[in-house]
Amino acid sequence: MLRLLLLFAARRGRGRMALSVAGIALGVALGYGVHLVNRAAVSDVAAAVRSLAGEADLEVRGGRAGFPEALYPRIARLPGVAVVSPALELDVGVAGTERTLRVTGVDILRAALLQPQLILDDRYELLAPDRVFLSAAAAEGLGLNKGDTLSLLVGQTVVRLRVAGVLSSLRGVTALTDIATAQWRFGRLGELNRIDVRISPGADRQKVAAAMQALLPPGSHAIALETLEAASAYPSRSYRVNLNVLAMVALFTGGFLVFSAQALEVARRRGEHALLRVLGLKTRQISLLVLQEAALLGAVGAAVGLLLGYGLALVAVRASGADLGAGMFRGVPPQIEISPVGALAYFLAGIAVAVLGALLPALDAARTPPARALKAGDLQTLFQRIAPLWPGVVLLALGAALAQLGPVRGVPFFGYAAIACLLVGAIGLVPRLADWLFHALPLPSQPPLRLALGQLRAAPGQAAVSLAAIVASFSLMAAMAIMVASFRQSVDDWLRTVLPAELYFRTTHAGDTGILDPGFEARVRALPGVARADFLRSGRILLDPARPPLVLIARDRAEKAFPVLGERHERRAGDPPAVWISEAVSDLYGFSSGSRVELPILGKRHAVIVAGIFRDYARQHGAVLIDRADYVALTGDRAVNDGALWLAPGASPAAAMEALRALPGGAQLDMAEPGESREVSLRIFDRSFAVTYAMDAVAVLVGLFGLSSSLAAIVLARRREFGVLRHLGLTRGQIRAMLAAEGGLLALVGSAAGLAAGAAISLVLVYVINRQSFHWSMELHPPYLLLLGFVFLLVCLAVLTAILSGREAMGMAPVRAVREDW
Repeated sequence: MLRLLLLFAARRGRGRMALSVAGIALGVALGYGVHLVNRAAVSDVAAAVRSLAGEADLEVRGGRAGFPEALYPRIARLPGVAVVSPALELDVGVAGTERTLRVTGVDILRAALLQPQLILDDRYELLAPDRVFLSAAAAEGLGLNKGDTLSLLVGQTVVRLRVAGVLSSLRGVTALTDIATAQWRFGRLGELNRIDVRISPGADRQKVAAAMQALLPPGSHAIALETLEAASAYPSRSYRVNLNVLAMVALFTGGFLVFSAQALEVARRRGEHALLRVLGLKTRQISLLVLQEAALLGAVGAAVGLLLGYGLALVAVRASGADLGAGMFRGVPPQIEISPVGALAYFLAGIAVAVLGALLPALDAARTPPARALKAGDLQTLFQRIAPLWPGVVLLALGAALAQLGPVRGVPFFGYAAIACLLVGAIGLVPRLADWLFHALPLPSQPPLRLALGQLRAAPGQAAVSLAAIVASFSLMAAMAIMVASFRQSVDDWLRTVLPAELYFRTTHAGDTGILDPGFEARVRALPGVARADFLRSGRILLDPARPPLVLIARDRAEKAFPVLGERHERRAGDPPAVWISEAVSDLYGFSSGSRVELPILGKRHAVIVAGIFRDYARQHGAVLIDRADYVALTGDRAVNDGALWLAPGASPAAAMEALRALPGGAQLDMAEPGESREVSLRIFDRSFAVTYAMDAVAVLVGLFGLSSSLAAIVLARRREFGVLRHLGLTRGQIRAMLAAEGGLLALVGSAAGLAAGAAISLVLVYVINRQSFHWSMELHPPYLLLLGFVFLLVCLAVLTAILSGREAMGMAPVRAVREDW
């Protein structure tokens, strides 16, 4: 068997073999490359948590407002607590740039007990006023060295700190300063928002955590380090899962390359297989021979794909960072390392996909009777028994049913399974439906068109090979195009709704210190040319320490700030203050319109009622909106972060910008008109989907290569038929017209079926996958012109491939072509 396998592999057409290997290699490369990038990014984020916490077992974390530092000694005196290290951790804007820097204030004497890497000769430099240590990534990104000045933005004031050195042990874009400097310079006197805790040997960690939790104000939590590491990876989980699924789609379409190549190779070798059967090989051995050849192709493709995937990962992180352009891992310097377990998994996946792609051709080779296979023209009987309708119908129905199920631990596994069922079901149905269509069409009077339709009727198996490649590639391409176009148009419509003002401004950065100075609001309202000014205060509230915090938005005229979906709660006498929640909050926490909940705001629990659910594309992990007047009444906090201006008739945005810059602190403002904000937001959207576009394009290219390969192979295998037609009087031009009609009709039917399947899959993507993964809804906006362009391109490609292959096939003289039958 091994000698036969090597003999057949050596005699195989190199072009189709190379395409099969390339299809598997591209799929494995994308999958393994994405796996390496995701693994590096998540590992670095978790390492960043560990680098700051050191040898701590528990960590006390507060919200943006933190908690009183008086809690620090009370926690230190709890039974079972061995070492505590207080910290103030803030995201601070870097003056003159578009960057933020994570600055952590620590007591260096206490921190060194938990973080041995901080025991440095010059660590006491941190005790001097206005000193800061930078991580290597921060120093490189900001272009600063020891002795340079770091300028940070606190409110509308620039704070300057001196760089005392660079710490290689710090991960990410971070800085370390003395806790007294952080509290003083960032306006947080008497506040902490983090305490690292190491428990005593033998102490019960859960009991210690419960004792600490009892001391904490609402919104602060005592959390195990493992929970924090998992929470650090949570924001990107859906993005990473979807990238992995896209990579598997590319591998799936590579399997169709193997299917088409193996089907045509098996058809070409029917005589050889029949001879082997006559010489004593059993049907099982024939099938095994075909599958072993496919496994060999899969192994070669997978090996090449692993090498290519490692190279792609290195190139991708250098070009786009660990977030691949999505903004998920900004500031994380990824370190790509080979993953042996991942490599083995994708290597086996490549082989498995190749074997599955060859399964039907292997079964067909074994079932074909030797006597029939030895007869000339048996290629026409390829897959003569088209699959019945019921499996495809059952798969479509199963896909529709799976799409109704919810996520599993936040991941839409049933949605992915629904897409797989819809795709495979469509591929299974199309050959039968195409056969019905070809028989329903009347035979044209023109000989080339009549022969083309007759060929498609007589050889449904050949058509099935090409249609499988077309439907697989075109349906996925159409589905992704519809989903991305719908998402982009929905985002654009949403931006037009939430940006109604004529001018927007904020401090240059919206970090933890990005607030407008007291009194600035009144000065803005008093400016000439300003008809109306609305202001916004943003914060964070933590409901579940295992999830990212929610964004709290206190805004003037909150009820009209965002598009509200579904029912609105009509407030009644005695109701607490109203809030509106984003779709993510509704999905993750089960809140709905009319729900009464308690929210931890600035260290106190406040009862509120949900007045409605709004759409929010800017904050994936959830936002709570409250009217600013209610927020001030609850908390007494009158600070603001952002402002929006409506101008009086005759006033221009340029004049308003000049007036704002002339105010005290106005030079530190970042200002934009709504059109500019929309343009920037859509540019970020396109950058975030750049990798999706690229991976989808690779999957489509693999499918189109499969189409071209199968059409070319079928045409080249019909040399004898062309010889007979030439003897019967048909010209080369008529045969080329016949082939063009066959290819064009196949592509038209396949693209129509792929478009229908893609539309169904896009519904799952839009209404199931995106909603369950990212917790936002959208309207359907199919890109009709783009889809028609794809259909036209596919038909042209099929016609061109058929004509060029026919020219090569007709290069043989008619007499010689006919002699091959004898």
